Amino acid sequence: MSRILIVEDDEKIARVIQLELEFEEYEVEIAYTGKEALERYEVASFDLILLDVMIPELNGLEVLRRVRQKDEDTRIIMLTARDAVMDKVSGLDSGANDYMTKPFEIEELLARIRTQLKQKTAAKPENLEYRHLKIVPMAREVYIGDELVYLTQKEYDLLYFLIENKNQALSREQIIEAVWGFDYYGDTNTVDVYVRYIRKKLDRDKPSIISSVRGIGYIVKG
Repeated sequence: MSRILIVEDDEKIARVIQLELEFEEYEVEIAYTGKEALERYEVASFDLILLDVMIPELNGLEVLRRVRQKDEDTRIIMLTARDAVMDKVSGLDSGANDYMTKPFEIEELLARIRTQLKQKTAAKPENLEYRHLKIVPMAREVYIGDELVYLTQKEYDLLYFLIENKNQALSREQIIEAVWGFDYYGDTNTVDVYVRYIRKKLDRDKPSIISSVRGIGYIVKG
């Protein structure tokens, strides 16, 4: 049975979600503040956390940051009334696996939870080697030789997606959906910005790892 932690300061909303999840036979706990959420996380193992941003004591982004300092495995869905693009970008870049805004349909929330839990239990991929890079998916690390190169969460996700789908010309829209999520409403130019970041960190005076495809998007050839 999967264990889920709801972090939500609105008791009515938290209770509704709890009842729906328990009906689906999940084991559920509730935390009403950021501090309480971290305390529960420290003493119990959760498969997934539903995390509101606007919560007392510690906000959701700070809770997310502290959880991600310790593990990348727990699935985290941000659940909040804040729908500004920058809020979504901040949450996803900080390590959230998905992002939903209120009001929401409970059926969609349940579907996203199932998706995240399915991804959590999927087999861990083997290490990838491409040109001068070595990628270690279990640690989410990228090396040039023996040197560890720091990539942000989204930089890593983008690079891994392109290499995993090498020799395919991928549109910016495909990349946005795969890396940022299908409900991301930002400009597709975000992809261009992140490709530029990756090139700066990884190309090292060598031919670019990521090639541009005029009028479409990007491709990794190999």
